[in-house]
Amino acid sequence: MGQQNDGQEQFLVLGGGCFWCLDAAFRSLSPVRSVQCGYAAGTIPFPSYEQVCTGQTGHAEVVRVGWDPDQWGIEDVLEVFFKIHDPTTLNRQGHDVGTQYRSLIVLEDACVLGAVQAILERQQLNWSRPIVTEILVGMPFYPAEVEHQDYFRHHPNQGYCRVVIAPKVNALKEQFASLWHSQT
Repeated sequence: MGQQNDGQEQFLVLGGGCFWCLDAAFRSLSPVRSVQCGYAAGTIPFPSYEQVCTGQTGHAEVVRVGWDPDQWGIEDVLEVFFKIHDPTTLNRQGHDVGTQYRSLIVLEDACVLGAVQAILERQQLNWSRPIVTEILVGMPFYPAEVEHQDYFRHHPNQGYCRVVIAPKVNALKEQFASLWHSQT
């Protein structure tokens, strides 16, 4: 969940709709070392997918992204984040509606808060409507169940994967071709 782990990998927790979309997108980029689907910003510890789907826990579906800081900075990670989802829609992404699908950035501590706010202000220039992305500090990250990890790779022919995730991933592949690698 934080910005530093062992001094070699940096982390951000990001929510931008269904976590399967963000998971698939970030896993395909070479500077990314790890992606884990999970839940953040809610009221109960260790929620289940079923609980989060009710919209009653306050959690958002999120991914914890770890990247190589020698190849990427926080601005690069957030550039992908703002390309893969619409940060101007409150509590929804496409047909996914509810607080669990809100746009969210969770920081371990406030040390990068100013930088993230400045990036968000620069990103606003790319959107005609106001960005509604929440920035929270110090919220715990709870890993999602194993069946949600790397979902797109395991279920490429599932309807949601074909109709929603694949087009987003393909569009991102065109924009970030130099960083793209095959999923194995």
